Amino acid sequence: MEFKDYYQTLGVSRDASADDIKHAYRKLARKYHPDLNKGADAEAKFKELGEAYEVLKDPEKRAAYDDVGKRWQGGGGRPPPDWNAGYEFSGADLGGDFAEHSDFFEALFGRAARGARARAQGMPRGQDHHAKVLIDLLDAYRGAQRSIRLHAPALDAQGRLSMAERTLDVAIPIGVREGQHLRLAGQGAPGFDGGAAGDLYLEIGFHPHPLFRVDGRDVILDLPVAPWEAALGATIDVPMPDGSVTLTIPAGSAEGRKLRLKGKGIPGKTPGDLFVVLRVTLPREASATQQQAWRSLAQAYQGEFKPRAAMEVK
Repeated sequence: MEFKDYYQTLGVSRDASADDIKHAYRKLARKYHPDLNKGADAEAKFKELGEAYEVLKDPEKRAAYDDVGKRWQGGGGRPPPDWNAGYEFSGADLGGDFAEHSDFFEALFGRAARGARARAQGMPRGQDHHAKVLIDLLDAYRGAQRSIRLHAPALDAQGRLSMAERTLDVAIPIGVREGQHLRLAGQGAPGFDGGAAGDLYLEIGFHPHPLFRVDGRDVILDLPVAPWEAALGATIDVPMPDGSVTLTIPAGSAEGRKLRLKGKGIPGKTPGDLFVVLRVTLPREASATQQQAWRSLAQAYQGEFKPRAAMEVK
């Protein structure tokens, strides 16, 4: 994903004041407003300006954006591995007045960027915060205790806004799903005048797994099998996210055949299934003896097996 330079979009420096940002936005917004500018790219430019202003006018969002920018540049132009996870934002309307946002904006500001609304102004209870965390697939099977680091805007001793880090110990429940939200009561913003603190909502995501894919509560595994295992059938020990299972491959199994292990997906009141997709794999090299074995196999099936019969020209 490409980093969006909101300062460049508005034509201001990175140390620009709030007034400078407001002035630049208003000047450019008048220039590119679709009602005043009929250019082909005016509407798209107007939306880009709106998104940039929405971030840079808000001290919380600007601090988070600047933090990501520093770490992105430090990564040689590549996004840092956790660039879109672990940021807290108040429950104030992170969607702003602009209904459409770039993928970059929504990935950085998470679910709250898609329309969460602030609680009524003046309520003594603190605002809710939102953050996204990544866990391992095994955590969803066994549950876990995890320490997570979150970044939240805070004032330093000189009254300047910067991103501060805090660590929370979080219980990951068995059966948690990707996209599910965990509520941590009282871990949001402090209350007003001694009122109760807001809550922290953690949106769950999974780290990519080298073997498994996840679809809701179902888990999918691509299983390499030898041609003779697919043809003759076999009994194979298959890895699971939480151990292993012995699987019988039926004789005559074709490439792409899907075998279902009921209830072996992510646990829950109605657990998901684990689907094993067979991938017939050929040996990379063959000795003279092995090549002769393939020729003998071809001879044995000559005239009977026609894999391209449906493609024959009449």
